[in-house]
Amino acid sequence: MYQNILLAADGSAHSFRAAEQAIHLAKGNPEAKVVILYVVDSETSKSDVLRNLDTKVIDERRLEKMGTIEKVARESGINYEIKIIHGDPGPSIVAYANDNKFDVILIGSRGLNALQEFVLGSVSHKVAKRANCPVMIVK
Repeated sequence: MYQNILLAADGSAHSFRAAEQAIHLAKGNPEAKVVILYVVDSETSKSDVLRNLDTKVIDERRLEKMGTIEKVARESGINYEIKIIHGDPGPSIVAYANDNKFDVILIGSRGLNALQEFVLGSVSHKVAKRANCPVMIVK
């Protein structure tokens, strides 16, 4: 089964549902590990810095977005870690997944930024097209 599971998350309801599925997959294998990946895009990064110059506070707020997912992962007893990277979400998720040889990627069908999805195409679609491993898109 799956050992290296990548969960692309942004704090949205869809990413939480993807997290539930990732945890379900991980529970079936004691060797499994879930990496919860949050990609900070340039607009988010810029607005975070404009609102608060303290990088420690910015990092804490970013981790807070993953709080609900982390709580469920911790309570389920699975191996997990949270990674925060910077870049354009679609290509960054694909590059991270391909570079680290994940067995599967789980991603919500919609994220927090509906306008970006409408204008640029959905992040989940970009990931599904370009990843070198299976991608599970969760509604």
